[in-house]
Amino acid sequence: MKNSEISERFSKLSTPLIADACIRLGVSFNIAPFGIQPVLIDCRIGGKALPVRHFGSVDVFLEAMNEAEEGDILVVDNNGRCDEGCIGDLIVIEANSCNLGGIVIWGTHRDTPELRSLGFPLFSYGSWPVGPLRVDERGPEVFESARFGEYGVTRDDAVFGDLDGVLFVPYGSVNEVLQMAESLSETEKSQAKAVRSGKTLREQLRFDEYLTKRKKDPQYDFRKHLRKIGGAIEE
Repeated sequence: MKNSEISERFSKLSTPLIADACIRLGVSFNIAPFGIQPVLIDCRIGGKALPVRHFGSVDVFLEAMNEAEEGDILVVDNNGRCDEGCIGDLIVIEANSCNLGGIVIWGTHRDTPELRSLGFPLFSYGSWPVGPLRVDERGPEVFESARFGEYGVTRDDAVFGDLDGVLFVPYGSVNEVLQMAESLSETEKSQAKAVRSGKTLREQLRFDEYLTKRKKDPQYDFRKHLRKIGGAIEE
């Protein structure tokens, strides 16, 4: 699946829906650490991961862009450091010029006002005014994988991000995950519309029936009930 299709379909969804879809399908996925947030308020990214490890110099980002496909998401491993802004406006301008779909940093950025004016989607722990003051020895795995919190991200992953966070999903499962997320989205929209029209969520989910069954059978939990009636609130 092309990045353009992933991005277009995800533009109508959210990371909670992607996560719910993965859980329904039994597809393993990873979550970026708490605190990774977009610079832009209204921001969604979806595309194939382009991993890179940072060792203090921006040359690795430029080199990674040489291998990028349109719509790729640059996933930067800066070891979660919050004491250096490893990406600023010039690298973001370059990323935009080569049609990357976004940047996700396990670390911090700088030049926030400029980044917001550019309108390019970037996620990080936040801003730090000073750039890297080091140049460490480059490891052999610099473009093979990026650590992001407890997890490794490779070219075999897809990235989804919005205001709720960032997810990493196996690229080979993206189509079925998007299909399930779209189905869940339609169900939830239908439920919300019904509530606005006067049919409460409790009625739609036959909540009184659930309470009666739970009273008779304490093992009958709400998720069992939702699966039985086709509800989509949780799994």
